[in-house]
Amino acid sequence: MNTKIKNLRELVEYPVNGIISKDIIDNDNGSITIFAFDKGQKLSEHTAPFDAFVNILEGEAEISIDGNKNILIEGDAIIMPANIPHSVKAIEKFKMLLTMISNHPNNLK
Repeated sequence: MNTKIKNLRELVEYPVNGIISKDIIDNDNGSITIFAFDKGQKLSEHTAPFDAFVNILEGEAEISIDGNKNILIEGDAIIMPANIPHSVKAIEKFKMLLTMISNHPNNLK
């Protein structure tokens, strides 16, 4: 088990004209992932089978959930409910922590 203290913002570098991600945890109960987006980059509207908690680590992002636009800055957080369409766009380059948690009762022990 890796118990070393980590600065989440330092786990990924900003890509040029792209998006990069790094998994911290990924298992049947969910995942924790760090993302870095260059300015103007986006994830098109999609759905996910898990509830997702997004925490902006630095920068500024637009997160649309079911057509409702939300502007988030460093320190802000939002929940994207399972199976609801959402999209992510970098207003400025930004980094986020994405935590997805399984809704399946067999995975919650």
